[in-house]
Amino acid sequence: MTTTPVPPLRVGVVGTGGISFAHLGGWRELGVELHCHSLEGAEQYAERTGATVHDSLASLLEAVDIVDVTTPTPSHPEIVHAALDADKDVICEKPFALTGEEAREMAEHAKRVGRALYPAHVVRYFPQYHAAKQAVDAGRVGTVAVLRFERTGTLPDRDWYADEELSGGIVMDQMIHDIDQALWIAGPAVSVYAQQQIAPSDDRIRTAHVVLTHASGAISHCRGLWGAQGTTFRYTFDIAGDAGRLQYDSDGDPGVMFDAVASARQRSGDGFLPDVSTMRDPYAAEIVDFISAIQHRTPTRVEAADGVTAVEVSRAALESLRTGRSIAC
Repeated sequence: MTTTPVPPLRVGVVGTGGISFAHLGGWRELGVELHCHSLEGAEQYAERTGATVHDSLASLLEAVDIVDVTTPTPSHPEIVHAALDADKDVICEKPFALTGEEAREMAEHAKRVGRALYPAHVVRYFPQYHAAKQAVDAGRVGTVAVLRFERTGTLPDRDWYADEELSGGIVMDQMIHDIDQALWIAGPAVSVYAQQQIAPSDDRIRTAHVVLTHASGAISHCRGLWGAQGTTFRYTFDIAGDAGRLQYDSDGDPGVMFDAVASARQRSGDGFLPDVSTMRDPYAAEIVDFISAIQHRTPTRVEAADGVTAVEVSRAALESLRTGRSIAC
């Protein structure tokens, strides 16, 4: 008796810039049939990946089962709504949108049509943060009181990131990762206060601080830095409770030793992505988790509601920057 082979999953990548290549490892691991559409770079993406190029979003949507949105943030809502209207499950890069209203509409649309919508909050798939979450949930630090998160890099080398109207700036684009971690580990926030400093000599160099007060009474401090060109990508956390403390610093990870070649690679990054060559690829891990959830109706580490909340809290932080006041969440 012979069985008919199951055809590969057909995935449409919309937007073929840097982050689309970060997702590629997951798609290759799953052995999918790739399709792509982009306003620029689609042919180059196809040359590297073997994807089928489509000259319109409509053409791509007709050809695929799942859509992976990796375009600049302002275009996310329109593409996601189009994919959901075409009855497709969707993975969308963070942030979902630039406003909480847009993000909620996306999540509500997915629920209404019975399709999955996942926010690509990849830091939840970094093993250090996942281990911290598990330890906190297991009570290893007792009642969590103070959390500190830091993320350092350079302004990504794409022009639209420097325009706060398009990217949301360092808070919405970079710090949303740590805002999401704070919410994941310490629970809902009731208020947020933020400050930002921009270098007078170079507005690409800036640092921001966001303080969240959680419903539990815990306090989270998130610090983000876009430094001068060549600044090493670094991320840290410090989680303290009444029974213990968890700390991590990617710059001093005792489990990873960098030789001269690896160290040079770290220093030569473009500020867009951290070096993940020494660990299980978290970008691949999130893609595999999402597809497993779609195929087997299992829960994932991050859901659409989490993507919406991260946008809402980040927007509250931007409102705090604008007004100088603490903003209720």
